[in-house]
Formats: sequence, structure tokens, C-alpha cells
Amino acid sequence: MSTTVPGESAPARAPLPMRQPPRSRRRRLSRFGAYVAATLLALWVLLPLVLITFVTFVPRERVRDFPKSLWPEEWSADTFMFFINSAGVRPALLNSVVIALMTVVMAMAIGAPGGYALARFVFRGANAYRITVLSTRAFPIVILSIPLAITFLIWGIADTRLAVALMHTALALPFVVLITSSIFLSVSKDLEEAAQTLGCTAFQAFYRVSLPLTLPGLTAAAIFTFVLSWNEVFAAVILTLRNPTLPALVLDALTVSPLPFQFAAGFVLMAPSLIFLFFIRKYLLGLWGRVER
Repeated sequence: MSTTVPGESAPARAPLPMRQPPRSRRRRLSRFGAYVAATLLALWVLLPLVLITFVTFVPRERVRDFPKSLWPEEWSADTFMFFINSAGVRPALLNSVVIALMTVVMAMAIGAPGGYALARFVFRGANAYRITVLSTRAFPIVILSIPLAITFLIWGIADTRLAVALMHTALALPFVVLITSSIFLSVSKDLEEAAQTLGCTAFQAFYRVSLPLTLPGLTAAAIFTFVLSWNEVFAAVILTLRNPTLPALVLDALTVSPLPFQFAAGFVLMAPSLIFLFFIRKYLLGLWGRVER
């Protein structure tokens, strides 16, 4: 038991350390900041999309109203139908759909085997090959488009859907090869080898084991290819003249078209991407490693 001698002052107390916020509090603050940042980012992306969608489905005479209300007072398909019935829109829309489907078929048929080979086989220069495949995307499209346009003139397929689909396939192939390579890497090679020990051939092991496991990822890669072709405009402008795709037609008419045409065109161009992303989101989440409880 300590005692104090009379006449002596008590020893000075050491300063107390500053209280640190508990770990749970710091975690909540960090999570709150992440939610705020995510909300601001979502609003920054979604507000223009919502504005374009609302303006597309109001009467044409209300398109120029300002300020815009948060919810349209009157809905109408007048603006949308005005765009659909404009000259050249329906053939261009059909061209875009057909070319995108052709691009998906050709890109997946060529790129998926390349991705499988990169994932399953070890060979000298594999990393350099990956970098080379990716570096092809660094080429300006104009460098590819003009020689290809001359080649297509020689082949007699200029200004056709096949010509644009070949160009879009060339643009999509690096992504398809690298994406499918990562997809096949996510499935262990041991599963195929185990299937072969049970009597399967190499193709049967791939078809019965690896393909079902990688199908969501391959579907995501195909959808990505479709959207890439759907939104591509520069090569389509160079390679088409009488049979443009929808983005090429909209770009050509952008400066002379009325405002309802521009808003409806923006909606039609973005709608397929949003719809495909909506239906493919669960496959993308599964591809990125989400664990379902």
C-alpha cells in the first residue's frame, strides 16, 4: 500500500493515451463511405439513361420542355415510333442485329478454342502470345478499316453484312481469346484427366465436364461480343455506304435530325446492352466468384 510523505507533492500522472475509435466503428465509417461513393457513381451513370428513356416515351412536342420533371406527366410512344418509322431505320436495325449475331458466331468459333489452348497447354512464349493478342487492340481502327475496305472491294463483299461482321470479329477476337482463357483456367484440368481415367476421350471429357462448368462464362463472353458489335460505329461507317448499321445511320443523321430522333436513337442503341446485362448479371457474378448462401 503506497503512502504519501507529508510536505511532498503527489507524482504527476502520465498523460492518458488518446482513445482510438473501435474497429467496428472504423469499419462502419469505411462501409458508409463506400456506399456513398457507389451511390454517387450509380447516379452519375443512371441519370442520363433515365432522362433518355423518359424523353423517348413522351409526346414529341414535350421533348424540349425544361426543366424536366422527375416523372413524365404524360406517356406516349409517339417519339419512339417517329424514330422507328424514319427512313432507313428498320433496315439498319436489322443489319445491326444480323451482323452482331454473325460476329458472335465467328468470334466464339475462333476465339474459344484459342482461349482453351492458352489455358490447357504449356508452351514456350505463351505470355508473349497473350501480350501480342492484346496489343492488336492498340491498333487504330482506321489502320485496319481502310486496308480491309480495299480487300473487301477486291473480294466483292464491300458494303455487305459479311464484311462488317468480319471486321467486328477481328476487333472482338482479342477479348474473346483472353476472356475464354481465364474462364477455362477457372476449371481444374484434373477434372478432365479424372474423366479420361473413367473411359472418356479428351473431347468427351471437355464436353461432359468442362463445358457445363464454363457455360455461364462463355455465355457472358458471347453477350459481351454481341454488345461490342452492336455499339461499334467507326468501322461500320467506313465499310458501309448503302447498307449501314444502326449506329452508322444515327451518326450520319445526327447533325440534321430533330431532337426526338436523337433521344429515341440513344434509347434504341443502349436498350439491348442494358437488357443483356440484366439477364447476364447472375452469370457475371458467378464468374467473378460470388458465393451463394
